[in-house]
Amino acid sequence: MLMPKRVKRRKQFRGRMKGKAYRGNTVSYGDWGLVAQDPSWVTSQQIEAARIALTRHIKRGGQVWIKIFPDKPVTAKPAETRMGSGKGSPEYWVAVVKPGRVMFEVSGVEESVAKEGLRLASAKLPMRTKVISKAQSEGGDV
Repeated sequence: MLMPKRVKRRKQFRGRMKGKAYRGNTVSYGDWGLVAQDPSWVTSQQIEAARIALTRHIKRGGQVWIKIFPDKPVTAKPAETRMGSGKGSPEYWVAVVKPGRVMFEVSGVEESVAKEGLRLASAKLPMRTKVISKAQSEGGDV
């Protein structure tokens, strides 16, 4: 699973996910990209499941880029614990994804294969997505 090697602080505030993605909103490396349409937290397990679905479909041909990284710790308290006594310990890591963010990119395969692979990957993610081409993302049509 993806996670940072080290962090400055073990626990973080939850934060807010308002607004659109102004960074990482263009297809920069590949020919096709998977774009988020809703704000969401994407866990490292979900990123890994989507990556596996995508690479299996394109049969390790072409190239895949993952453009999100889970660097936010999410804490949880143990089950059947009374209220109080501080914040729980970090349980898993998430990437904060805003609408318009390009999460995965693919190149080196045919259009139909890339679109179907990205569609399979999107089924593993917790938000609505759409597949765009490099030309669409540079035109600002995200």
